[in-house]
Amino acid sequence: MAQDTGHSGNGGRDRSPEEAALSERLGSLDQRLSEFRDRQIKTEQPAGDGGDGAARASAMALGFRLSSELVAGVAVGAGIGWGFDRLLSTSPFGFIVFLLLGFVAGVVNVVRSAGAGQNRRGGS
Repeated sequence: MAQDTGHSGNGGRDRSPEEAALSERLGSLDQRLSEFRDRQIKTEQPAGDGGDGAARASAMALGFRLSSELVAGVAVGAGIGWGFDRLLSTSPFGFIVFLLLGFVAGVVNVVRSAGAGQNRRGGS
């Protein structure tokens, strides 16, 4: 069962019995370690994947919700500004002002939503 690892250039002919025993023990240890790693990977995958997947999905849902609130605030502000410019013929000023107001409103909504999420998690 002793394998020639190719470390000694003479093909293992001059190996002492101690080296042969050490090599055999090393091979046995390597085999047991690989079996142990395989068992660890098999037992960790289902538990880690399910819990991690749910946490990742929850985090992605929160991220999409916060980003959509920001984009919606900017889009509504831009739409209102464009409408005021069309009605009052104040062409870029209404658009710029309401775009900035929409951005501020979106950021406030995001901060409010993120803060509410933190308070819920911290209280439970």
